[in-house]
Amino acid sequence: MARSRLTPARADRLAELLDVLLDCGICLACLSFVSMAVDGGDPKDVAREARRMTPYLWDEGLAEPALTAARSAVRAGVPGAEVALADLEANGGRSAVARALVRRLAVELSRQVQAEIRFDERMRQGGPARRPELN
Repeated sequence: MARSRLTPARADRLAELLDVLLDCGICLACLSFVSMAVDGGDPKDVAREARRMTPYLWDEGLAEPALTAARSAVRAGVPGAEVALADLEANGGRSAVARALVRRLAVELSRQVQAEIRFDERMRQGGPARRPELN
């Protein structure tokens, strides 16, 4: 397998082009290792956890939605989508774009968990009985 030469910043930009959602079928418990690192705020921890967990997430369900999204972006003529697709196809769960997708999804998971925590705190304090919108 070819080693990816994309910088993390470029991979992040490419991952933003791909329509892969948090509910794409990946294991949220596995993703939580990365989201907890996001919560910790140390970029090195986030990178380490993303590097460690992405191959598992890829094998357990991220591959199909990531490749489908990349192929759709290529067909739609999205600039840079060809690079993202090539990286995903060549390197799979070890690709820079897959790691960037995992980091992005981990940030989304962290935001959802934090919103739930704030909601629960408001409920304990007699706040409004409406759950936050998580979209």
